[in-house]
Formats: sequence, C-alpha cells, structure tokens
Amino acid sequence: MNLRSLREFASLLTALTFAIGAPGSLWAQPPNSDYVATKTPIKHVVVLFQENVSFDHYFATYPYATNPKGEPQFHAEPHTPRANNLLSGSLLDENPNSSQPFRLDHSQAWTCDQNHAYTPEQEAVDHGLMDKFPESTGTGGTDFGTECDYGHGTGLVMGYYDGNTVTAMWNYAQHYAMSDNFSGTMFGPSSVGALNLAAGTTSGLTVTGTSSTSGTISNGDQTGTLIGDIDPGFDDCSTSSKHATVTNGSINIGVLLNNAGITWGWFQGGFNPTNGTTLPAVCGSTSTSPLILATTTSGVSPEAVTDYVSHHNPFDYYSATANPHHLLPTGPIGTTDQANHQYDDSVLLKAIADGNLPAVSFVKAKAIQNAHPGNSDPLDEQTWLTTVVNAIENSQYWSDTAIFITYDDSDGWYDHQMDSIVNQSSDPKDDELAAPGSCGTQPAGANPGRCGYGPRLPLIVISRYAKVNYIDHRITDQSSIIRFIEDNWGLPRIGGDSNDVKAGSLFGFFDFDDHAQHAPEIILNPSSGLVIFSKSEEGGW
Repeated sequence: MNLRSLREFASLLTALTFAIGAPGSLWAQPPNSDYVATKTPIKHVVVLFQENVSFDHYFATYPYATNPKGEPQFHAEPHTPRANNLLSGSLLDENPNSSQPFRLDHSQAWTCDQNHAYTPEQEAVDHGLMDKFPESTGTGGTDFGTECDYGHGTGLVMGYYDGNTVTAMWNYAQHYAMSDNFSGTMFGPSSVGALNLAAGTTSGLTVTGTSSTSGTISNGDQTGTLIGDIDPGFDDCSTSSKHATVTNGSINIGVLLNNAGITWGWFQGGFNPTNGTTLPAVCGSTSTSPLILATTTSGVSPEAVTDYVSHHNPFDYYSATANPHHLLPTGPIGTTDQANHQYDDSVLLKAIADGNLPAVSFVKAKAIQNAHPGNSDPLDEQTWLTTVVNAIENSQYWSDTAIFITYDDSDGWYDHQMDSIVNQSSDPKDDELAAPGSCGTQPAGANPGRCGYGPRLPLIVISRYAKVNYIDHRITDQSSIIRFIEDNWGLPRIGGDSNDVKAGSLFGFFDFDDHAQHAPEIILNPSSGLVIFSKSEEGGW
C-alpha cells in the first residue's frame, strides 16, 4: 500500500470511528485534520488576507532594491526569475501617466489612502491604456492633520516600495513562490474583495437602512451586486447606517467546509467584544502604531485606531456563517459552536501553539497591521505577517501547511497591467472601462456590476512544498484560493455565479514530488524583515 492509500485508509477509519462513537466520548470530537483525505500533502491552509496593495506598489523593481545606508539591505539570490513589473520596458521614467513612478523611502512607510472605488479604478485603467491613475484614483493631502503625500499630491498614487521597506515580502518571494499575474476578482474596495474570497461573487445582496446606496450596490438599487464598502447585516459591531446581507440560500466556502465536516475559522483582530457578555457586542479595542505616531507632526493624535473593521469580515454577510454577537468559542477551534467559526486573531496564535489549528484559516490583522494606507503601513504589516509565519514554521504544522499572503484590493495604487476581463458588465451608472456604462457586453442573464478581473495584487505562497524562488505567470484571482481549498479537500463548487468555476489553479505554485528538495524554513526578523536563519531538510540552521 502506498503513502496516498495509507492516508485515505486512515481518513476512512477515522471518519467511521467518529460516526459510531458514543456521545461525550473521545471520538465525538471531529476527526483530526491530519487524517482527512486531501488531494495533496497539504492538510492546513492559512490565508493571510491583508489590505489595499497593488502588485507594482510592492514589487515594481523586484528583485532590485536601492539599498541606501541605514535601511534593511536586500540582495537578490542568483538566477532570480524576472517579474512583470516596472522594469519591463521604460515604464519607470517614460510612463504614460501625468506623474512618473517614484520610490517611497523606508521613512515614508505611512501614506494617504488612495481612491479604490469600483468606477474610478476602471477610469484609471482607461480602456487598457493604464494612464489615468493620478486623475482617477490619486489622493494627496493630509491625514491626522499631517501631510501624507510627501509633496506629490495626487501623484502619490504612482509611488512604490522596494526591498528596503517591504523586506519580508521580498524575502518570502526569494525563498518561496509568488505570482505576478494574480488579480482581484472584480474592481472595487475591501468588502468586494472579502466576499470574492469567501464566495467568489458579490451578487445577491439586500441593503437595509435609510442612507443612500449610491456607489455601493450596482445601479444604486437596494438589491443587487455589491460594488462598494458596506457593513454586514449580521454583526453587532457594524457602524454604518446601512447594512447588507446575502440572499438566503447563497453559500460560501465556509458552508462547503461545514457540509464536509472540515474544520475552519475566520480570525480577525479586535473581534473579541470589549463589553463582556452584554448585548449588543461592542468592538472597542484600539491600538497605536509607534510609526504613525512618530510620522505625524500636527499634534493630532492617531492613537485611537479601532482594531476591528466590520466590512472586512465576509462571513458576517451570511446568516449561516455569522457570529453577530461576537460570542467566544465554547468548543474546539474550527468546529461549530456559539462562535460559529469566527474568532479574534489572538486565537490563531494560541491554536498554532496548542496544536489546535483548523484545516482552513482565514486571517485578517487588526487595523494598524493590515497594510491599509491611512491606518496602517508596510512596516507595521511586516511585524504581523512575520509573527504568524514564524509561528507556523516553528510549529508541528510546517510540514503540511500552505500559507497564502494576499490582499483584498489595490487601494487604487498604480499598476501597469490590465488583466483579462472574464466578467463583462453593462451597468449604465457604474461601469466605465470600455465606454460610459460599459465593461464589455454583459451576457444575457448575468448580474451587472461584476466587471473583472480587477487590478493585480501580490500573492505569496509559503510552504515546504512551494517552488523556491519561483514566479508563476498564469492568470489567477482571489477566487483561485477558494478553488484550491475545494480541489484539495474534494469539495463541490459553490455554484450560482461564483467565479470559482472560472478561476485559475494554484497547484502550479507547488512541487509535491516525494523526491523533490523541499523549501527551507526561513525565519525573518519581524522588525527588519531580514532572514535570521534558515533550515533545509538536509539539516542545519
């Protein structure tokens, strides 16, 4: 019997024992993830789902960093493959935009938030010419009363970081796999990206509340396709005057995992209520970024950055997967109890340390660490990402885990490539890609407001099975992560108009050959992003 057959036999035996176990017995607990049959050796998936970064914003000159004195130094490994970035052609100094791209220094990590709404992002792309970013999505000015555009005004949108600031991301790309052709499933902001990660679609939403829905739901109706940010209806900590819920009967990846008895969780910073068991729940925890505090000079304190952001939580739009009162878990992490698979991000680190990591984990950092310009920055983000990745690599889970680091939207930051349009849309009010009211010709019976693929986003894949120093050029998108989970655990597609049926596969990022030399453990310094040490399977740090 080969190794795969042994795994499948163990999975069947465990499932049978679980099914016949007496209530209250040891076997009444869900089967361990290690014994659930999977297509690959991957038994755990961890998705670190960050905020608002385009591919060129982080990788415009990869793998070449400026390396000024006093900043973390980055030097590429020999034979690093070429990425599709601003080093392609003469885009760094002969760019078609009204402002030229420029390097944001390590000391300029905190910046203004850009315009990343559904329509302006299409206008910036300008029929594929990619030449209207300062006019369409660029935002300058001040935040916390301090200039956050460093004198560039709307031209700030053309700024990019290199390996002296996003050092951890570049080091992960060096030692594992990344994509230079991964996109948002649609144009639009955070809620759009979150729902596409959870379900591959933003259709079928109903909005309640008295304020205007313009720019939120396609055509401004009370029901339809989500194109903007709006808080979920099943969440006590929603703060807006209008809320959205997904039509009853619609499902997401969490429902598929529940149906198959596979453990999973959504972990988000600030999720734990700050008013105890009193209802409704209050998510009042805040954090301070020393970097942002040091950068601001106006005397306006940015200390009160609320940790939890309701519209970043995709599973609270669905009644089946919501935890509206932010109830704490009463059973094993990843199983169905009063928490309904939703937890504070601190629970993730404890689950890793205690050996209770669910099979699938979606993770959203608290606001000061999620990379969102205005309330976060690449250096605070780096602290969070490396802390989680280091914890996994130092745990029992390293041997069978795939970590995906990616983003919900581009924030409107410049990226030079337009990806394929797989969902055409003819929304007379909101689409502007091909012409006023047009993102191509919408198929009969299709939902409007789903123009995409949207902007390119970073995607890093970290695993002992990841190809080393590898760049994948195949077209993939946010719903490709859903597809990987579905295919790895043998789940059905979500159905309806979910993009998971169209999504490109992520299996090409991995080498599952038993005889392959697997990727090493790379432990990074959370402050600098530099490699502290690495360990290959041949032994030795």
